[in-house]
Amino acid sequence: MLRATPSSPSGALWPFAVDRAPSCRDAARVSDAPLPPQPAAPALSDADIWPLTGLRVVGGGLELRAPDDRMLLDLARVASQGVHREDYMPFLVPWTRGTPVQVARSVMTYQWGLRQRTTPADWAIELAVVRDGEPLGTQGVYAKDFLVTRTAETGSWLGLQHQHGGVGTRMRLLMLHLLFEGFDALHATSSAFVDNPGSSGVSRRIGYRENGVLHQAREGGPVDSQLYVLDRADWDARPDELRLDVTIEGLEPVREQLGMA
Repeated sequence: MLRATPSSPSGALWPFAVDRAPSCRDAARVSDAPLPPQPAAPALSDADIWPLTGLRVVGGGLELRAPDDRMLLDLARVASQGVHREDYMPFLVPWTRGTPVQVARSVMTYQWGLRQRTTPADWAIELAVVRDGEPLGTQGVYAKDFLVTRTAETGSWLGLQHQHGGVGTRMRLLMLHLLFEGFDALHATSSAFVDNPGSSGVSRRIGYRENGVLHQAREGGPVDSQLYVLDRADWDARPDELRLDVTIEGLEPVREQLGMA
């Protein structure tokens, strides 16, 4: 728009811009303009996504940690080489029967299935027992309604070549430390067939008390299981030789995932 202004020389027309409402074309130009760069969200760590990957329980020359698929393959190989005598079955579910390949695959499929049991109402944690980087077996703990009962059951297996060297007692002590000191449990339970003196020996050595007998079926025949319980007071009263120097890493995210935080 042109108009004369008093400041223009000799009253000539002086061109200048006049304010006006922006048009649709102007709006399109604005919307096409690049947005300023936004700060990138921090990348999630493995433990952010799945807290068990960061859990470590270390003591007595052993380490308990959640196995990834690479370690699961190594554990499967350990199991395929034998977990018990051929003429004996220490498990209610005979997963150790079959060819080495069948036993190894049983380990893989069972462990994969456990990963979905990680809710506050129902959880199962099986950790690899590792010595000098080598997996020897697994130590597990299982609970339903733990926030109400504060009770969990332990279970384990150890490669045949790693048995009878005190590993079974130490790996149980590490899991009990996690359970009582890390998860604030009040009771830990366990069981063993009456013809399995090795497992019962570990329980008695640590201070478990007998807690009844369960009548069960094993490979088509009857068998009795001796039940055991270890209360918090029993744990606190254990002798000095059972007090390992234990450290726990990555505990709080696991407690949060299981509803304890």
